Amino acid sequence: MTRVTRRAKPKARRPAKIVRRTAGRAAARTRTEDLNLRALPGPDTIVRRTLPNGITLLARENFLSPSVVVLGTVQAGGLEESDEKAGLAALTSSCLLRGAGKRSFHQIYDLLESAGATLSFGSGMHKTSFYARCLSEDLPMVLELAADALRNPTFPADQFERLRGEYLTHLTIREQDTGERSHMAFAEIAYAGHPYAHDEEGNPKTIRGIALQDLKDFHKKRYGPAKMIVTVAGAVHSGKAVHWVEKYFGDWKNPGQAERPPLPPAPRPARWLETAVSLPGKSQADLVIGAPGPARTAPDYLPAMLGNNILGVFGMYGRIGDAVREAEGLAYYSMSTISGGMGPGPWMVMAGVNPRNVPRAVELIRREIARFTQSKVSRAELADSQASIVGRMPLQMESNEGVAGSLMNIEMFDLGLDYYQRFPSLIRAITPDQILDAARRYLHAERMAMAVAGPPREG
Repeated sequence: MTRVTRRAKPKARRPAKIVRRTAGRAAARTRTEDLNLRALPGPDTIVRRTLPNGITLLARENFLSPSVVVLGTVQAGGLEESDEKAGLAALTSSCLLRGAGKRSFHQIYDLLESAGATLSFGSGMHKTSFYARCLSEDLPMVLELAADALRNPTFPADQFERLRGEYLTHLTIREQDTGERSHMAFAEIAYAGHPYAHDEEGNPKTIRGIALQDLKDFHKKRYGPAKMIVTVAGAVHSGKAVHWVEKYFGDWKNPGQAERPPLPPAPRPARWLETAVSLPGKSQADLVIGAPGPARTAPDYLPAMLGNNILGVFGMYGRIGDAVREAEGLAYYSMSTISGGMGPGPWMVMAGVNPRNVPRAVELIRREIARFTQSKVSRAELADSQASIVGRMPLQMESNEGVAGSLMNIEMFDLGLDYYQRFPSLIRAITPDQILDAARRYLHAERMAMAVAGPPREG
């Protein structure tokens, strides 16, 4: 990896750069005001149906492309597994296509490859998801395979053992990844006592301790149509999309599907928390600084998200990037992110630095967080960030993947079918005061969690 050395910027060149960037931002603001809101997904173009068994389907037609994208979620994830069986949800989802119904692993993939189609499953903390992409004429076949995998997995013993071996290899690699280890260590201290401290990928000990029967029991107890969501976007009439989903999923029932208990609120750090992971032989240190942030459904999520764009996303990674990477050349990367998922995911700053630069990088990050929580963002910063976020939205929906993902967000977070048509006005209505209030609610430079993974510290 190329080392980023400390350097000074030529002062004579900075004004010209600022003028060009400002001109570009002004143009972006003008373009966002000309958005055709009717071209975005809305009540007139989205079909929404709830099947009798609890599955909700959202579909939107797009005949400019011959393909179709399908996304689906089942309420089964890492929250449903114990610490002793960490990785169970991930193994179960990965095993679904290793054999289903009367088809073997090879038969399933022969069908998909012959059609040039894609079908995959994966899981996270809250859910198991599937993604499919195919030509419109192959949609029935792909939906049949997806339904068979979800409803009738056979969990072949030989495929399970092969999959376990692949997972153990992945975990061995992860153990030496400074970025992965810093995030894992951060979760342990930032969410101590909370379900989000759980590592849903597991570790070698838990993976070796999971038996084939555990997968079968997890599937029987956790998989089912209750609260399942399916979204379809692409070259298929909405009526046909409803028909095919109902044909393959409509009679799915699981009276024994367990209810998920409510997720508890995440504790706020009462002081500065710090942990370090020593990985001998590494030349880079990765650090994470943050705290539990707002869920996507929180009233202050949009102000927090817009504020985060200013803090560590916009342009060259916002204020964080300017302070840590651009001004002092301390980081290979430096940015901030806000999860905004189904629960209180983290609001955090991440950076990859030379191990000798960790103390100075942490000092600068904490300084920027303190400034962000002590005074309001400027009107110029706000306008630029608003234009950036609103301007990106149509680009995100140019593909069927983007539309299907947007439909999933609408349903998962109960945003309303007109949400993306309202989104520009919601963003433009956010004020500096709202951003400051959200920042003060979730961030405090003296009360956060920090994790560093890298070579052993000297001294």
